[in-house]
Amino acid sequence: MPPRAARLGDIRPFHVMRLLERARELEASGRNIVHLEIGEPDFATPQPIVAAGRQALEDGRVHYTPARGLATLRQAVSGYYRERYGVDVDPNRILITPGASGALQLALAALVDPGMGVMLSDPGYPCNRNLVRLVEGVVRAVPVGAADGYQLTPELAAAHWRADTAALLVATPANPSGTLLSRAALAELAELCRNRGAALIVDEIYQGLTYDAEDITALAFGEDIFVINSFSKFFGMTGWRLGWLVVPADYAADLDVLAQNLFLAAGTLSQHAALAAFSPETRAILEQRRETFRQRRDFLLPALRELGFDIPVTPEGAFYLYANCRALTGNSFEFSQRLLEEAGVALTPGIDFGDHRAGEHVRFAYTTSLEALEEGVERLRRFLCGQA
Repeated sequence: MPPRAARLGDIRPFHVMRLLERARELEASGRNIVHLEIGEPDFATPQPIVAAGRQALEDGRVHYTPARGLATLRQAVSGYYRERYGVDVDPNRILITPGASGALQLALAALVDPGMGVMLSDPGYPCNRNLVRLVEGVVRAVPVGAADGYQLTPELAAAHWRADTAALLVATPANPSGTLLSRAALAELAELCRNRGAALIVDEIYQGLTYDAEDITALAFGEDIFVINSFSKFFGMTGWRLGWLVVPADYAADLDVLAQNLFLAAGTLSQHAALAAFSPETRAILEQRRETFRQRRDFLLPALRELGFDIPVTPEGAFYLYANCRALTGNSFEFSQRLLEEAGVALTPGIDFGDHRAGEHVRFAYTTSLEALEEGVERLRRFLCGQA
């Protein structure tokens, strides 16, 4: 057999994919499953975006774009920051990428040498630690909990800093918790990184999906911050695989070269379609959907608390509830398996998001209809009454 790279043994799988595969098997056999595990909006891509993509295809606009993306799309993203957030971002600092994952790969490849550390939160989005490993960096996972808002705060970052820290990676709104970093926290994190010679990378892929909280961007706190974003969540373009990365001006040319070599360019049709994401018609649709997500959160949060799930921090963004289930089970993965098999409800176990108290937590995604959420809660109630 050919040699196997050591990194393959360190890349963790998505455990929820086993549950999702089993859920599909149950559905194929005739079972009805309530899906509360998938972090993908249930809405179709807004029609103006679909129409723009279809038109681009009919017009034959199917050739490679520049590696950093269509100039018109980078200008549109720049205009979005200016209009919505009051922040001026030079289009030359923006690179269009194959999803937010492509953006993070670019940032990490540009910033992290083998053996250098990247500090991030535990729990956190699972791919982040795997991509750090891919570039031969060292994951410095910092345990976070309800007292920290499930966020890597400036105080925690300073306390866990090491001499080899190359970057801090934070997310706001965050997956799996749906919590936000405040203006003050982002400003302090940016200053901490400046003072200690490291990069601040901010994942903003759920930006726009905020409730009862100010919608902000880390770009307001300096031009030396790396910001990752995506057309997948707020804009509803998951399968189009399109994101972007904002970088300090001094990095733009080098990352252009890196992008040429890693993926040449993001999908051309997706880029042309995304030009319609910023239109007034699309924005109105997206705001209606944001309000729908808020209504789902406001139903599901008290319902789960009533059932015995401990959710001490009310999420103000994304579409997730990160729930402590220690009063109900000692093993959240086995609990998730039983819940799927016996009640037909699919959740994501905490083990997918790290190691810190993972066996005590599950994540609920309210990316399905209110009717399905009501049915899921009722099934949970019957299941928990049956095991009591």
